[in-house]
Amino acid sequence: MPPKSRTYQPQKVRAALAAQTGALRSAVNGLTAEQLDLPTRLGSWTVRELVAHLAVQLDFVPAHLDDPLRGRPPLDLSGWVAAVGTVAGPLDEQARERATADFGGDPAAVAEAFGRAADALTGLLERPEAADPARRFEIRLGSMTLADMLVTRLVEVVVHADDLADALGPDAFPHDRQALAAVTRMLADAFADHAPGGAVELRIPPYAVVQAVEGPRHTRGTPPNVVETDPLTWIRLATGRTDWAAAVESAAVSASGERSDLRAHLPVLG
Repeated sequence: MPPKSRTYQPQKVRAALAAQTGALRSAVNGLTAEQLDLPTRLGSWTVRELVAHLAVQLDFVPAHLDDPLRGRPPLDLSGWVAAVGTVAGPLDEQARERATADFGGDPAAVAEAFGRAADALTGLLERPEAADPARRFEIRLGSMTLADMLVTRLVEVVVHADDLADALGPDAFPHDRQALAAVTRMLADAFADHAPGGAVELRIPPYAVVQAVEGPRHTRGTPPNVVETDPLTWIRLATGRTDWAAAVESAAVSASGERSDLRAHLPVLG
C-alpha cells in the first residue's frame, strides 16, 4: 500500500499539465459548430459550456496567483477531492457566464478564447513561481501549496478530456500518459483516505495499487478481496461518470471477494 501522503514531482506535474493542455487546445481548434452544440454527460452542459468550464479552470490560477493570502485553513489534495463537489453550483454559474461572454461565437472564436486560457496556464508553468515549493495559493475551500493546486488542474484537464471524448468520440481528446498516471494515483489515494482499511486491494495497472475498506487486513499471499480495472474506468467510477454495477456487468471492473463491492464508497470526487 502506498503512503497516504504520496507526493507528486512538481516538474513532472508541470510537464504533464502542459502536454495535456496542448492536446486539449489542438482538439478544441478542430471543433465544428455542430460539435460545440452537442450534449455532454454533465447535466445540461453542451460541449461549448464544457470547453468554457475548462477555460475557467486553466486560467484561474494565472489570474489569481498574486491575490493576497487571507489565512484560510490548510487544504491537501485528499481534502480538495472530498470538498470540491460542494462548489458545484458556483462552478456551473462560472461556466455558463464564460460560455456566454467568450465562447458564444463561431468555432474560430471559441478556439481563440480557449487558446488564450491555455496560453495563460502554460505561461505560468514556465515562471519561477511555479517551481517554488513554499508558494501557496488560496481558493474558497482552503489554502494549498501552488504545487498541489497544479495537480488539481491536472485532474480537471484529464477528467474533462474524457468527458469531451464521451461526447465527440474516443479519439477526439487524447490523454497524456503522465497526466493520466498522476490523476489515477491521486484518485486511488483519495479513495483509500475516504474508505480507510485493508480489506480490499484496488489494482489499477499500470499506475496504482492501494488497500482500503474497513475489515480484516491482508498481509500475505493473494488478497481475499480484489478489485481491478483500467485507469479511465477508475477515473469514471471515482468521479461518478460510470455506475459501479454497469462497470462490473460489462467486465470493465473485475471484483472478487465478499467485501469487493465498492459502490457504497463511490464516487470519491463529486
